[in-house]
Amino acid sequence: MDQPQESPSYCPAPPAPAGRVPGPPYADCLECGKPTEYGVATPGVVLCPVCEWQDAQRSACSG
Repeated sequence: MDQPQESPSYCPAPPAPAGRVPGPPYADCLECGKPTEYGVATPGVVLCPVCEWQDAQRSACSG
């Protein structure tokens, strides 16, 4: 029997900051001020893992 193909996700994953730069030193989260996983030279909005997860929950589509 043929295996059913997985359907594509309707909710795309949030994009990671472009040009992620490794740390240390690590950039501070723009939401809570805690250290992030991104170096200070990473361009764009950087969030700590907790704030990234909360942001993804807020922006996730429901269906």
